[in-house]
Amino acid sequence: MNALSAADDLAHFRRGAVDLVEERDLAARLAKARAAGRGLRVKFGMDPSSPDLHVGHAVQLMKLRALQQAGHTIVLIVGDATAMVGDPSGRNKLRPQLSRADVEANLVTYTAQAGKVLDMTRTEVHRNSEWFDAMRFEDVLRLASKATVARMLERDTFEKRMEAKEPIGVHEFLYPLMQGWDSVMIRSDVELGGTDQLFNLLVGRDLQEKENQAPQICMTLPLINGLDGRKMSKSYGNAIAFTDSPAEMFGKVMSLRDDVMGDWFRLLTGLDEGEIATLLGGHFREAKARLGEEIASFFHGRDAGRAARDGFDRQFRDKELPTDIPVVEYAKPWPADGVPLAVLLREIGLCASSSDARRLIEGGGVKLDGAVVADVNARIARPTAELLLQAGKRKFAKLRAQ
Repeated sequence: MNALSAADDLAHFRRGAVDLVEERDLAARLAKARAAGRGLRVKFGMDPSSPDLHVGHAVQLMKLRALQQAGHTIVLIVGDATAMVGDPSGRNKLRPQLSRADVEANLVTYTAQAGKVLDMTRTEVHRNSEWFDAMRFEDVLRLASKATVARMLERDTFEKRMEAKEPIGVHEFLYPLMQGWDSVMIRSDVELGGTDQLFNLLVGRDLQEKENQAPQICMTLPLINGLDGRKMSKSYGNAIAFTDSPAEMFGKVMSLRDDVMGDWFRLLTGLDEGEIATLLGGHFREAKARLGEEIASFFHGRDAGRAARDGFDRQFRDKELPTDIPVVEYAKPWPADGVPLAVLLREIGLCASSSDARRLIEGGGVKLDGAVVADVNARIARPTAELLLQAGKRKFAKLRAQ
């Protein structure tokens, strides 16, 4: 067990928390664990609904790391079963269901990415399919009987969807019960989640009581907005992924609104309040650059964070090109009248699709050897030398023809 005093240990849990249900229960649980010379079992669940984690997850993972370093046991639940249902938290419409194959594909890098923050050698990891795959239909019915429809409709998202006459799937009622049953199966002392997860966490507390277990403490942390101002979400496409390069992370941070920087500094960096206040009281561009450097450094190391900042400054502030522009070769045959620019941008990976490329061209966001290309139907002849292509502010490639 850690060497913190009882008061310091409680303050460690309280720091940054929005909800703590119930704090007096936590104090008693900590005292009992301390007397037994052990830490608490702190549960956190992640559904593999897409291949990558994002910095919204880092808010909770950083808190878990601090608790892990204080001597508590982190129990990571990889929700391969719950991902096939889909968490209705914060959703105003029915979420598409994932197949088992989708979930398995997304799982490939999940724990490795969590290991960028947590010490995985000291982390207990479970897939919740361990217990849900073993359930018979009568077991599912027994679980469903542990909550009422009235209780489920207390969730504000369900209430709003009913008022808007949006469909609610019966399977969505099962999600909170499944997440709560995870708490029963691993006998969690504390469950951590974002503020949108409080309902699900409380269901876990209820189920533990019904199973004659001590009810878990429910602790929530703030959510951070994504790049477009909405909740950060992989499905919204507004996230910074753990797997983004240092340059991508830094560049995305530089596109944030000024008014959200304070939350990002407090939730995603280790800077103290005094330093944050000094940064926000100065030039916002410099504050944002420091934030981008801190985030890129956390995931890729201090040298990489500094290099990302220097590269961004050369490219945008000093109007220089990046020093690490990739060279790509277009190996397909070149028609006599050239390759459509939109197709070329898609083929070499500068745009996700030809339609995305056309929209970017129409918006003046594509340059060829430094000159803006305004014609959405432009065709590119086979180059005899390297051709510099730029898509948007941050994507470059030097094109060669084979």
